[in-house]
Amino acid sequence: MPQRPFSAGRALNRPGARGMAAALAVLALVGTGCTTRETPAADAPKDDASTGTSSGPVTLKDGSQVKVAFVPGGAHPYFQPWKTTAETAKTDFKLGGVIFNETGEWDQGKQNNVLNSLAAQGYNAFGIFGVSPTDINSTFEDLKDKGFAVGSLASCPAGDTNAADFCLSTDVELAAYKAAKAAIEAIGGAGTIVHLTGNNVDSNTQRRIAGVKKAIGETGGKVTELPVITDIDKDLQTAQKAVADLLASKGKEIKGIVTTAYNPAVAAADGVKSSGLPIKVVAIDDDAAILNGLKSGGVAATVAQNPVGQAYVGGWLLALLGSKQCQMKEPGAIVDSGSFVVTKANVDTYDNERKAKTKELEKEFAAKLTCQ
Repeated sequence: MPQRPFSAGRALNRPGARGMAAALAVLALVGTGCTTRETPAADAPKDDASTGTSSGPVTLKDGSQVKVAFVPGGAHPYFQPWKTTAETAKTDFKLGGVIFNETGEWDQGKQNNVLNSLAAQGYNAFGIFGVSPTDINSTFEDLKDKGFAVGSLASCPAGDTNAADFCLSTDVELAAYKAAKAAIEAIGGAGTIVHLTGNNVDSNTQRRIAGVKKAIGETGGKVTELPVITDIDKDLQTAQKAVADLLASKGKEIKGIVTTAYNPAVAAADGVKSSGLPIKVVAIDDDAAILNGLKSGGVAATVAQNPVGQAYVGGWLLALLGSKQCQMKEPGAIVDSGSFVVTKANVDTYDNERKAKTKELEKEFAAKLTCQ
């Protein structure tokens, strides 16, 4: 993502590409979890949204005037579930419109132009993966000043301030820590590993690097790390070349590879398989190639993210905020959308954990709202 989503952000992610079947499976579940609260009388006072039934979140009264735009920073496989989820949200919440626009070309200025164009077309609620974590707050502030609802999805701004109404994203440092722990376990607790990731200047990449280093530090020197390889998530070809060069020069001394970006994960799984080297690969996300690798034993583990949950719960929140039915008690709240270690043992069942997390997210955000 982005390490870009996979730069997904402080509370943190990345967002992974399992395919439409998984997306629809999650939607089938979460779609039933948003209508359990009875609508209060018209003259009822504002109340704590968490006082609804314990089994479900706030029910949207009228989303017909809300048009939601889901805007990644550019094209990337991680975001494809957002596209399908946007249409499901439109139907479930009876929204006035939805659009998925990935034409920002990973340029913050171009993404800002896309957002301004969508606003001129009548879109009034925005779920955004910002291109530049260090600059995106000014974009959020501009949209908020115009009265729009804004959610930071799959990545949070750098630093300690989130100027959007909320951020729903993978805690990338935690996800990377989980990945490294899985790699350490896979190599038997000792040996040399290497971390492959995305854009080095991205604050989320630095968080991932910190997560991996934390796990390695906990081994007391039993596990060592080669220099981190960054800036290889631009496309699959870039990642494949980096992996080929790595295996040619260092393959015999490496026991494990941790990947915290989408393209390096796919390239590492394929490269190690082709080389025949006894290297344990821990990937990110749930691309079909990665899942097949888990089943065949070519991939030791992966850390899946929750892009469907980000888009569905994010769309629900944007509809509540955009319709003025609800307000955030504390604007800028940051919530981890979840990360899930997947191995051969749970490859056929892990999505149940992700579905359950998505329902929990709805309840968690309901407690952060004040609603009419």
